[in-house]
Amino acid sequence: MSLHRKDTDSAFEGAGSKAGLEIWCIENLRLVPVPKSSHGKFYTGNAYIVLKTVLPKTGPAQHDIHYWLGNDTNKVDSAFASDKALELDAALGSCTVQYRELQGLETGKFLSYFKPCIIPVEGLYSSHQGHLNGETYKFSLLTCKGDHVVHIKEVPFSRSSLNHNDVFILDTASKIFLFSGCNSSIQERAKALEVVQYIKENNHGGKCEVATIEDGKFVGDSDVGEFWSLFGGFAPIPRDSPSSVQKQSDTPSVKLFWITTQGKLCQTGTDSLNKKILETDKCYMLDCGTEIFVWMGRQTLISERKTSISATEDFLRTQGRSTGTHLTFLTEGLESNIFRSYFDNWPQKVEPKLYEEGREKVAAIFKQQGYEVKELPEEDCEPFINCRGTLKVWRVNADELSLLPVPEQTKFYSGDCYVVQFTYPGNERDENLFYAWIGRRSVMEDRRDAISHMTAIVDSTKGDPVLAQAVEDKEPIQFFLIFQTLIIFKGGMSKRYKKFIAEKGITDETYDGIKTALFRVQGTSPQNMQAIEVDLVSSSLNSSYCYILQTETFIFTWIGSLSSTRDHDLLDGMLELINPTLQPISVREGSEPDIFWNALGGKAEYPKAKEMKQCVEDPHLFTLNTTEGDFKVHSTFYIITSFFFCGQKLLQVKEIYNFSQDDLTTEDVLVLDCHREIYVWIGCHSNVGSKQQALTLGLKFLEMDVLVEGLSLETPIYIVTEGHEPPFFTRFFEWDPSKANMHGNSFERKLAILKGKPHNLEVPTRNSWKAYSRETTPNGLRSKSVISNGLGRSGSPASSVSGSNSKSSTNQLFSSPTPIVRKLFSGSPHGSADESSVSAGSPAAEPRSFSQSAGFIQADGSGDCVNLLIYPYEQLSVISSDPVAGIDVTKREAYLSDEDFQDKFGMTKRAFYELPKWRQNKLKTSLHLF
Repeated sequence: MSLHRKDTDSAFEGAGSKAGLEIWCIENLRLVPVPKSSHGKFYTGNAYIVLKTVLPKTGPAQHDIHYWLGNDTNKVDSAFASDKALELDAALGSCTVQYRELQGLETGKFLSYFKPCIIPVEGLYSSHQGHLNGETYKFSLLTCKGDHVVHIKEVPFSRSSLNHNDVFILDTASKIFLFSGCNSSIQERAKALEVVQYIKENNHGGKCEVATIEDGKFVGDSDVGEFWSLFGGFAPIPRDSPSSVQKQSDTPSVKLFWITTQGKLCQTGTDSLNKKILETDKCYMLDCGTEIFVWMGRQTLISERKTSISATEDFLRTQGRSTGTHLTFLTEGLESNIFRSYFDNWPQKVEPKLYEEGREKVAAIFKQQGYEVKELPEEDCEPFINCRGTLKVWRVNADELSLLPVPEQTKFYSGDCYVVQFTYPGNERDENLFYAWIGRRSVMEDRRDAISHMTAIVDSTKGDPVLAQAVEDKEPIQFFLIFQTLIIFKGGMSKRYKKFIAEKGITDETYDGIKTALFRVQGTSPQNMQAIEVDLVSSSLNSSYCYILQTETFIFTWIGSLSSTRDHDLLDGMLELINPTLQPISVREGSEPDIFWNALGGKAEYPKAKEMKQCVEDPHLFTLNTTEGDFKVHSTFYIITSFFFCGQKLLQVKEIYNFSQDDLTTEDVLVLDCHREIYVWIGCHSNVGSKQQALTLGLKFLEMDVLVEGLSLETPIYIVTEGHEPPFFTRFFEWDPSKANMHGNSFERKLAILKGKPHNLEVPTRNSWKAYSRETTPNGLRSKSVISNGLGRSGSPASSVSGSNSKSSTNQLFSSPTPIVRKLFSGSPHGSADESSVSAGSPAAEPRSFSQSAGFIQADGSGDCVNLLIYPYEQLSVISSDPVAGIDVTKREAYLSDEDFQDKFGMTKRAFYELPKWRQNKLKTSLHLF
């Protein structure tokens, strides 16, 4: 539904045709465009219409409409703004989401348009002069709240306005003071510094001093004395009383109302909300406590929509609801993520955009009639890194890793799991990328060990490498690009897989190069092509692909009617790899001989429609925080979902809108949701203790499905650490390497920039997991990376880790990381599988040496371990009622006396530390010492 041009305000002419912001101010009941130079400057006596337009890579334009109401705006202008927002929505085809924004209570999305902040100006906007007549500079005291978007509020210039929880800015004629409450976070202080910079540039022409004042520090600082003198001298700030601290409420009850054409609210008589309740010719109000949604069906009239908005605003007034209650107006089909989250099993949008579907159908029709149609370029197929690096692949084989010879590195089995290391030349150093590949038919023990083995190797590798988890059929494009060609066979080679199918009586389908097999060929180029063995039945075919059918005596290539010339080229390339000896028989779909169908067990129905690719939306960035308690909240300013998590811990997820590199705060853990894969970014000063914990956080994020987009738990997860971001991550940002390598916490970094100090490019050293891998590992055990010669993929370096029998715990999310004994095994990439497989019991698997940074363990194989601190077992146990303090909790067993150790473990300490790490952890777990 849309309005005719004659019914639309002339001020909206051409609105929404270009990406970016468009703002109109209501002046004397008419819309006045606000010039870009005044964007972000809002007057408290006015109402504004703000249109945000995004033009994605694919799909139609996306629009958000916000109408902002100043504290001094009159009722007439407020109602006019509401009507004009609805009129603009209709002019844009009723395909927008509308928000009511109140001064001081704006949504995070709205504030993200005006970084670092908006500071409302008292008075009225004048379109003739662009500012308030007689406006003069004055002292002001502002509170700053928020870590990624900041709410600014002017408070009385009085000592009583200060407190210990917030950050304040005192703006004077000659100097700006930043006062940080002792309970404020580093992120809030850093964000406030951006506001200070904004005020300095806009109010002082960049020429004024800046002073930072810390709550509770007064001695010997002239800035502190000057600050308090402005308040008439220093006096202690009173502590907040318990009653003044707002207690987090439980999840409010959610109520759904049908809004009649007369504006009457009728509550629906159901406790369970389902999308089927919403009828397309009606309007509804969803009351969520701190936020209210008005849902408008596609078949409703403009008059009905206006009535529903008025009825909702009347409801807020008559119910005495908080002025901070947000109103969001949604049209059917454009429901926001948080709205959909209140409904049970909201159906996922799997259909492609209409124009894309039409384009694909037209192309398919032309192809079926024999016309060649030019293919559109594939998205996201650029490698972003040098894919001519060093590849190394291990197969998980029970408790060991088997290094694969180079010819076998590109042949995987669906019943197995693999650890992949790819070393490639970066800007200044070699970089490492690790994958744990999980076969679809692999056993659970192998899956767990693949993650454990990978994290163990990563911890012994220099330079904070990126690691990832990838499940068969869900691999990220980057995984295929580093292999270039990959064949995935059915069956498996690992001992556990063989044992599993034998116990279950399952026929072993492992490909042996002779038996009949059907392969689907896929990919985008010779540098990205795969052959996947599928079930040997006709229903496995698909008109969109090409296939290779191999039997003992002949080989067929089958060309689907909807496949492209590029697919045919890939088919020829994969045929050379699978079976270059037999002369292939090429058949096109529809002209297959009987022998072809007989090999597949007879002819059957298979998909013949063009496979539609889903429209990939732009990525979303979220912060992950842990807090105490057990509740679920939908926040006013952000999407926040919280749940009980690992010992009284709650995982809170907050979306950062219109994100940039500056939002990657060093104290935070963030998730970049790219829909097809996610990236967990770990700041150097975050409290995550290991990459395995980060991987667990990524899995929890997938479980939460914050965007209600139907994220699979098998979505690829990358773990990226600050200062070591790979190009395929940084491509989502306007990346400045100097910012990525600055030293200090976020406040110190922002302060250095504000005061014009040169950037410290020293990469900060983590105080968590890398402290163990770099400081406690002897230099002789460090893995060395190898630069490719650029002519092709080189063999695996012999000096790198070629096997690992150590495991990390997969269920100790917030426990301290356990130092891992590094093991280096000799092995040539060109040797046999037997030569490169190292078992736990072989002499090569024994640890050479290691040192414990706490200083109480020495184990070099020449003598017994020495421990000068002895405690009874009852105090060292993790379930102890009287636990000992001040010990290294990762080495509880080391504090036992030799007698107690022998009694509990049945062996000496020396014998214990010669065991593989996974064996040590298992024994400690059974004795409650891990």
